Amino acid sequence: MKAVIALLSMLMLGACSSMAPGPGAPALFNDQAFAAPTARVSAQQVFAVSEAMQRYLQGPAAERMSRLGVKAGLVDALYRQDQLKLEYDSETTRTAAEAFDAKSGNCLSLVIMTAAFAKELGLAVRFQRYTADPALGRSANLQFSIDHINVTLDTRPPDPRLSQLMVDSMTVDFLPPEDLRGLRVRQVSESTVIAMFMNNRAAESLARSQVDDAYWWAREAIRADRRFTSAYNTLGVIYRRHGQPAAAIRAFDEALDLEPTNTQALFNQADVMTELGRVAEAAALRERLAKVDPEPAFSFFERGRAAMDAGDYAAARDLFTREVARAPYYHEFHFWLALAHFHLGELPLAQRELQLARENSTTGKDRSRYGAKLEHLRSLEAAR
Repeated sequence: MKAVIALLSMLMLGACSSMAPGPGAPALFNDQAFAAPTARVSAQQVFAVSEAMQRYLQGPAAERMSRLGVKAGLVDALYRQDQLKLEYDSETTRTAAEAFDAKSGNCLSLVIMTAAFAKELGLAVRFQRYTADPALGRSANLQFSIDHINVTLDTRPPDPRLSQLMVDSMTVDFLPPEDLRGLRVRQVSESTVIAMFMNNRAAESLARSQVDDAYWWAREAIRADRRFTSAYNTLGVIYRRHGQPAAAIRAFDEALDLEPTNTQALFNQADVMTELGRVAEAAALRERLAKVDPEPAFSFFERGRAAMDAGDYAAARDLFTREVARAPYYHEFHFWLALAHFHLGELPLAQRELQLARENSTTGKDRSRYGAKLEHLRSLEAAR
């Protein structure tokens, strides 16, 4: 599968009761300012194995594990299309049990589900996070940083004196190896994966304008991993949306203390400073940002859109091509490049880009939309 993403950090871009801050919670939390969450927010639910998952292990998966071995049999039982028929869908980040019930999920959801099954079987798991710049998606007026994650299943050796060693590894990934070349990779802990899950939920809540819910998810992300920079950035966006600019600045400060060159936090902090009339500080932040990221994500795209509005389709085509070159798996860039080709009468090239937009789309709705446009283009080409 391509365009496998997890929503990690944000650019500016039965209900439960209020939770106790817990030991060592950052002073930047402001629980009293937000309504209670509308759904349970708990780290324990992320990897929890449901009864339905246990039944699957004991039933349909058991024969394959017996025949192929535990790791290979588990992966075969989960991802062969004649078995669960799992589908990739980026709209919602799901827990292990939710992904199993829905038979779909984004990259993070499917990794969590795979790891939950593996842990239930006594396997050890390791998580790898891949990052690339820029790699972004967006929804309405929010932009999302996009990373990739995979999971490695390990068999522990039988000798307890060697319990820290892992043998006979198998990595489960939803991207082909060639798509991972050039990406930065590092191993992350389970607590970081939980923080990523919570941060995704916060981002998804914000995209639905559920600011109170977003707060509780971002708060829990920070509690899961105090060094997960993206969660502080998301919390800052939430505070800004909630009309608390001073709290937003504190959250962005935390992100920049952890990662001084974090472009999302620099961008957001500069915007809030501008809103507060702290012009000199905002200018200094933008100067730092320009040094770190002179051509930020979406900059070629926005200039291409302006060229489209002006009727300069050749310039738009060239600008969209530059954006596609540095973010080749983002569907919206391919779609707008297809539009530029269409206006220039380059129908075969427009078809190619629409096909790529469909292949790289991450929701069923987008795949259907691009598919319909592609069929229309093909009918135009056939009529020529």
